[in-house]
Amino acid sequence: MDELTTPVRQQHKFNVDKLQKYLSVSVNAATLAVRQFSAGQSNPTFLIETPSQSYVLRKKPPGELLPGAHKVDREYRVQRALCSAGFPVPQPLLHCTDVDVIGTEFYMMEHVKGRIFRDLRLPGMSPVERTALYVAAVEVLAKLHSLDVASLNLEGYGRGAGYCKRQVSTWTKQYTAAAHRDIPAMNELSDWLMKNLPANDNEVMLVHGDYRLDNLIFHPTEARVIAVLDWELSTTGQPLADLAYFLMPHYWPRGLNVVSTLGSLKGIEGIPTVGDLISIYCRCRGIPPALPQLNFYVALSFFKMAGIAQGVYARHLLGNASAPNADQFGQCVEPLAEVALQIAQGSLTGPTENRLFLQTARGEAVLQQVKDFMTQFVLPAQEEVAEYYSKHAQSSQRWRTPQIIEDLKVKAREAGLWNLFLPAVSGLSQLDYAYIAEETGRCLFAPEVFNCQAPDTGNMEVLHMFGSDEQKRKWLEPLLRGEIRSCFCMTEPDVASSDATNMECTLQRDEDHYVINGKKWWSSGAGNPQCKVAIVMCRGRSPDVGNRHGQHSMILVPMDTPGVKRVRPLTVFGQDDAVHGGHFEVHFENVRVPACNMILGEGRGFEIAQGRLGPGRLHHCMRAVGLAEFALELLCQRAATRQTFGKKLYQHEVVAHWIAECRLMIEQTRLLTLHAAQALDTVGSRAARKQIAMIKVAAARMACKVVDCAIQVYGGAGVSGDFPLAQMYSYVRTLRIADGPDEVHLSSIAHLELRDQLKKTQAKL
Repeated sequence: MDELTTPVRQQHKFNVDKLQKYLSVSVNAATLAVRQFSAGQSNPTFLIETPSQSYVLRKKPPGELLPGAHKVDREYRVQRALCSAGFPVPQPLLHCTDVDVIGTEFYMMEHVKGRIFRDLRLPGMSPVERTALYVAAVEVLAKLHSLDVASLNLEGYGRGAGYCKRQVSTWTKQYTAAAHRDIPAMNELSDWLMKNLPANDNEVMLVHGDYRLDNLIFHPTEARVIAVLDWELSTTGQPLADLAYFLMPHYWPRGLNVVSTLGSLKGIEGIPTVGDLISIYCRCRGIPPALPQLNFYVALSFFKMAGIAQGVYARHLLGNASAPNADQFGQCVEPLAEVALQIAQGSLTGPTENRLFLQTARGEAVLQQVKDFMTQFVLPAQEEVAEYYSKHAQSSQRWRTPQIIEDLKVKAREAGLWNLFLPAVSGLSQLDYAYIAEETGRCLFAPEVFNCQAPDTGNMEVLHMFGSDEQKRKWLEPLLRGEIRSCFCMTEPDVASSDATNMECTLQRDEDHYVINGKKWWSSGAGNPQCKVAIVMCRGRSPDVGNRHGQHSMILVPMDTPGVKRVRPLTVFGQDDAVHGGHFEVHFENVRVPACNMILGEGRGFEIAQGRLGPGRLHHCMRAVGLAEFALELLCQRAATRQTFGKKLYQHEVVAHWIAECRLMIEQTRLLTLHAAQALDTVGSRAARKQIAMIKVAAARMACKVVDCAIQVYGGAGVSGDFPLAQMYSYVRTLRIADGPDEVHLSSIAHLELRDQLKKTQAKL
């Protein structure tokens, strides 16, 4: 216990002789030794030792206190009731309201000896031990919420129904009273919570209010809770708020460290998932595992934590803080509020065991990392990125990557969020990455931050699968490091490129070189000064002229090779897409490259293309799902705030139906795309051709429709540059043409479907 206590801090010292005299009636001790517990940020807590026994004393802090806080009398009362009911709490021994004894009101309880885990990540424990400890903790929480409040004789202890509204109001007042500066995110979060209170807030149970692993004492050797501590915030109300507060560390962003022991639980082996813990809790209570509005309760938990942190910092400023690290808490209030806002506007669910397409444990951990990184760094950078391109609208600087994106790339790489698209490098499956691609689809430049941007991803996949050792060393490795960029030159202005066998750019062998002549356009990324190499699709001279798919080759062409000319940037609906390096027309005039630049061999271009386009199309489709989710959020926000003809937009049936149709389309497309990702993982690109073709059509159509509905709800604002919808529409409409138009994919789907049906018929015969 020595490592958990310190000498009594100067601001918390009291007259030990007076305490000994007061206790002499109930505690027979000639001497008292007093030490202060180092943990705890609210009511100062002390270890009181006599020659034969030890006790714990809890008191109010000295000095000016926030109204309604530090009610040690409530702690004493609830612990006495719970102890009588057989619930694991330290036995309360006495309550003293005479401030002349030690200067403030206090109470004493038995000293329960066991294990307290201050670091919620449980370092040094085995995965099995971590699982057992968290399961024991959530079972005790379920036991608390199963107690009959009436039988505990706690009349008037809480105010019953309406707990969530009171909590929002209480913590708003506490935060406001303690605030040392204005934090807009806290104000916005408070407003959101008050406007989104749960529809059913009538359940009334005894709630702890601060239920965390470090407020539990475990048996010295067993995974069993023997005492629940710190009942200062306990009351009667909605038990799901307690559960969400316990689950909060699972949503805690990596990199946000209030104190060294409070960090993210993501990716730590053995700690049960949110779904597992909810399932156990619900089973113990005998309630259904579906938890409506879980995002509200988790956001409320973060709001409460931010309010607590503000209060701790306020006590530091007043000089009566309970812990020596109280000065660290002021800097975390705003980040906590920002995380809560992201959770509030998202959609959390209960257990995920029933999901059709499950990620690996690593996939789930990385996905959460990416979500946190997006919330903390990428999304807040959008305004600065937009200002960069506005400032350099008429300057060649616009083709360069803004410094803020370069800085984010450094952060992402340091966080291990780099090259996530490539299974051999990241250790993720295509299904794992599909969920990540959806998340990055919410921001147009987000893929680049993680070195997962097209066309570089496709080119890296080509070099990884088909490149020679020398090609990998010279081009793949710097691409993987993010030192250079690349482009892919296939589509041509003078032929119908939807039939790829029409490509006319020529390739001729000249001893140990190849000579390339032709025109390409829509070469995405070619405008970025860091674009150092192109993969070019060329027609060669094959002896087998009847083999339409054996005429073309792919070859590496350094962009500084004589004869390579960037002719002009093309525009999409008037936008040059500089953030992606633009889309350029590129001419090749007697361009000579070494024969060793040929990829895989002459005439194997279409073979390479099939390997390249499968994963790439999957990534585009899942990003389109993420973009559509964002568009639907914008639609709903507008529909809820604008009013026409005497009612809100969403109250017009046509708008309500648009919202419903958008949700249907997004969910259907997500499932179809995840099915394709699973097929890529299990049967490979060739066998998954039909699934890939289906998602290519479905995702682009869906995203176009969702963004179009959002534009219609926004009216003139939707097609302006004031909102991202016009740029989003430009992107998703292009998807119906890029990597093959819908009609080509529909023909492929029909052909493959007829083939499969014929196989079934033959099998029956």
